[in-house]
Amino acid sequence: MRFDTKIGIAVRGDLEVWQKLNVTAFLASAVAGGVPEVIGEPYEDGSGTAYLPMFRQPVLVYAADADGLARVREGAVTRGLDTAVYIEEMFKTGHDVDNRAAVRAVAAEQMSLVGLAVHGPKNAVDKTLKGLPLHP
Repeated sequence: MRFDTKIGIAVRGDLEVWQKLNVTAFLASAVAGGVPEVIGEPYEDGSGTAYLPMFRQPVLVYAADADGLARVREGAVTRGLDTAVYIEEMFKTGHDVDNRAAVRAVAAEQMSLVGLAVHGPKNAVDKTLKGLPLHP
């Protein structure tokens, strides 16, 4: 099945493994929460146990360095794509209120990005993420 939209997550390649996984999870949750139409139907196993719904389309995870993340952020914002950011300062916070305050405290061009997620029309997302390799 082909989708008209795409979900891409770019994570800074030099992070610790736990940080990469944490950033990816938070960014994926941002897309799920901010773009509800990307969520499919709930799951149920053969025994009737219900499970939460997931994305209805693949999520591709890319590796980037700091410059690549800045380029992707700029391209995503310029193209009007749904965008979520995760900055380095968020590793030092303990909850959502402090995370939002950390982002609000820095200008867009000054953010120490460690990851971001983009969602939108497939061609626009592809152009935004162009040149980034899939995360190993």
